[in-house]
Amino acid sequence: MRRLAASIGYAPNSIYNAVGDLDQVVLRVNARTLARLHTALSAVIDPERAARDNALALADAYLVFVAADPRVWSLLFEHLVAPDQPFPDWYAAALAEPVMLVDTVLAPLIVLADERRRAVAALWAALHGLASLSTSRKLAVLTPDPPRDLARLLVGRFLG
Repeated sequence: MRRLAASIGYAPNSIYNAVGDLDQVVLRVNARTLARLHTALSAVIDPERAARDNALALADAYLVFVAADPRVWSLLFEHLVAPDQPFPDWYAAALAEPVMLVDTVLAPLIVLADERRRAVAALWAALHGLASLSTSRKLAVLTPDPPRDLARLLVGRFLG
């Protein structure tokens, strides 16, 4: 918290008073990251393009987003909140926005809503793993292929 406070020119106690504990601060940062991700993903969707091509564009945009700021992105998945603390409604809403973009893009390809929900979760998790391995430079241990090529292979094969 001290490093965060110093970087924005505030005292740590001011942040605690305004936002709450460290978990709340991280959730607020994560919500802003999700909003930025939503904007980045929205920008690549073309309603005139085929759904499969939009899905590939989303995968590309996701990897670009992650690569641009991997440390902030990693907070989304690496910070663990207290196990007895449920996620606030506002955070669930922030997470739902980029996920709904993917759902909307996949709707013409996967008509059943429950199957599509599961497909979105599977693709999101797979792309997260690919992005995580890429940003940690561990992907090169598995393959010399660029992450973009692997993401396109994954999404393309998944969607048929």
